[in-house]
Amino acid sequence: MQLNIDFNKNNDGLVPAVIQDEKTKSVLMLGYMNEEAYQKTIETKKVTFFSRTKQRLWTKGEESGNFLALKEIKLDCDNDTLLVYVNPVGSTCHKGDDTCWAEENEAKFGFLSELETIIKSRKENAEDEKSYVASLFRSGINKIAQKVGEEAVETVIEAKDDNADLFLNESADLLFHYLILLQAKGYTLKDIVKVLEERH
Repeated sequence: MQLNIDFNKNNDGLVPAVIQDEKTKSVLMLGYMNEEAYQKTIETKKVTFFSRTKQRLWTKGEESGNFLALKEIKLDCDNDTLLVYVNPVGSTCHKGDDTCWAEENEAKFGFLSELETIIKSRKENAEDEKSYVASLFRSGINKIAQKVGEEAVETVIEAKDDNADLFLNESADLLFHYLILLQAKGYTLKDIVKVLEERH
């Protein structure tokens, strides 16, 4: 599908192209495309920019081999900015980093990732007598697994009823304790997502 990109809005004929990892949704870099760079990107399936420094077309990875394999391009509401979904091959930044902001290109799960960080902290400080999570880690894997089993049964019971509030609360308890179990076994949500992706 050909996009109706307004390359003439700016005098230089360039539009910004925000590069985002298709899987992790991390923003990897920002580049600029003119019409020729856009067409080459579509044709080769490798992201190509117009380099303002080199004053020529530049395919990301043409020297390093760290290409950006094109998955999809979306156009914003003003028709003058591109969102480019890619699968990166190697690092994106010329400094060797995953992104041009020196961040790791890893999946993030919003509040659940924050919760995992808190649980990890409680595991590392298991002597904290005021923390319920720390007390579970002190009790060991059997107690943690038992709690997951209890919460799973309670969730199933509430699923068979019509009280949405109770069902959602039991579901939250189940997920919370499952995250604790994952940490106790040395894993995180990313490991589970990887298995699901492989199955998919």
